[in-house]
Amino acid sequence: MKKPVLVIMAAGMGSRYGGLKQLDPVGNHGQLIIDYSIYDARRAGFETVVFVIKPELEADFKAAIGDRIAKVMDVKYAYQIKEDLPEGYAVPAERTKPWGTAHAALAARDLVDGPFAIINADDYYGPEAYQKIYSYLASHEDTGVYEYVMVGYLLKNTVTENGSVARGVCEETGEQFLSQITERTKIEKGPPPRFTEDDGRTWTELDENTIVSMNMWGFTRSFLDEALARFPAFLDKTLGENPLKGEYFLPSVVSQLIGEGKARVKVLRSEDKWYGVTYREDKPTVVAAIGEKTRSGLYPDNLWEG
Repeated sequence: MKKPVLVIMAAGMGSRYGGLKQLDPVGNHGQLIIDYSIYDARRAGFETVVFVIKPELEADFKAAIGDRIAKVMDVKYAYQIKEDLPEGYAVPAERTKPWGTAHAALAARDLVDGPFAIINADDYYGPEAYQKIYSYLASHEDTGVYEYVMVGYLLKNTVTENGSVARGVCEETGEQFLSQITERTKIEKGPPPRFTEDDGRTWTELDENTIVSMNMWGFTRSFLDEALARFPAFLDKTLGENPLKGEYFLPSVVSQLIGEGKARVKVLRSEDKWYGVTYREDKPTVVAAIGEKTRSGLYPDNLWEG
């Protein structure tokens, strides 16, 4: 069985944050959130990382993180561009951004030929998540169905004081397999936590202990093949309904495969608290949290020294 690799989605510009948040230091020696993700992944067993980036940011990205990580891991690059479409499709003239998280995963399709975990570049997940997902990927292969995995977090551990967040709200079977996931793109902390689908005209409350996805998934190669095969159907619908902003979400592909009985997704729980820089105002909280974890001995002050 091939060793799992780590895919990091880092092509998104932080529009709500106001800059390229993936390259904004949070540690004492210029470490980024990605540094801590990779440090946790490496000690869990991952040896290869694939960065999904925009081609025009390659030089800045390598200078800020890639060249440093290349000294301790096998680093590869994939490029998410909006023109990466199936034959016969074209990008709408006024569309400025790529096609979402499933499209980001597809950018790595020529570099991944076995099990892989995929994460956001700008989220701190905590060491427990990497240990659990690596162990699962290293011990499960596709059988009669695709064997996937997701690390779920308590909603109350994943919200910010500074605005809304997007989360995949999960429902599970009694055996902790994912039965349904619904993407909620505007969740606020509350109390209680709540989401809106109509720009705040109405709100629906959520239990703070609801399990949500933070886009930390584990897949076999089959997922990329399925996502590629389903991409044209997504485009047919989106080009007619929302051609400038429609996104091909990872959870949407997963939901289709579950509904068709082709895949099952084990939900592994993490008690760790999420940290991220969705908004510029989030940064002091992240810096303080990283500082405390460093003082407690969870991380060395300089992650890659020596």
